[in-house]
Amino acid sequence: MSLQTAERVSSHDHSDNVIYQRHLVAYNEAAKMISGKVLEVGCGEGYGIALLAPKADEYVAIDKFQTSLEQYENQFPHLSFTQTSVPPLKYPDNHFDYLVTFQVIEHIEDDVKLIKEMSRVLKPGGKMIMTTPNIKMSLTRNPWHIREYTVQELTNILKVYFSDVNMKGVYGNKKIMDYYEKNKASVHKFTRFDVFNLQYKLPRFVLQIPYDILNRVNRRLLMNNNDKLVSDISVDDYFTSQADDRCFDLLAIATK
Repeated sequence: MSLQTAERVSSHDHSDNVIYQRHLVAYNEAAKMISGKVLEVGCGEGYGIALLAPKADEYVAIDKFQTSLEQYENQFPHLSFTQTSVPPLKYPDNHFDYLVTFQVIEHIEDDVKLIKEMSRVLKPGGKMIMTTPNIKMSLTRNPWHIREYTVQELTNILKVYFSDVNMKGVYGNKKIMDYYEKNKASVHKFTRFDVFNLQYKLPRFVLQIPYDILNRVNRRLLMNNNDKLVSDISVDDYFTSQADDRCFDLLAIATK
């Protein structure tokens, strides 16, 4: 059986369902707000486009990896895709009404430069909608992430380049928390052998492939041990509220 990287969440791999549904929360929230010219930074496989593109007059999607969006491009003539790394953003100043970027900033070496660039390409009064994991709820170090943030850390950075920052969080109901606790116990079965705390001491590149394999194996073990727990979870099992240390993701809505 092939092991797709666990860092790039799939809408097709059943073992990804819990985190996939969590990612949809941000797209549902953004769909309530966006209009006009919209830029998505880090569109992944594009599963959020069907929710957002109908709300936009122009939808520009970019990603580090080449992504086939043919099915969406045929459906939405105002959609375009460019493969590119960020920062910078290769667009004029004051160009977009909205910018969405979900689960991206934690992968960017120069996060401050990207935030500055996202502010630059937005029109005055434009909004940037961002998600990133809350470090307080992370079960282990993710070596694919250059850093993760607390509520206050992300708020402080965004306030330098945006006039208003509303920091919300993505939370889960009892079903989600049940999965979280089972996942926590399962992760501990692996990390208990790390008696020297090497996961926080070794360079990221050394840990990336082992982490990715173990993460994928762990998700499939959780699914095989309790398929109903995984398959029964939907986007409706998550909710948003003002962010604190107990949210899974930070959901920032920042106004230029």
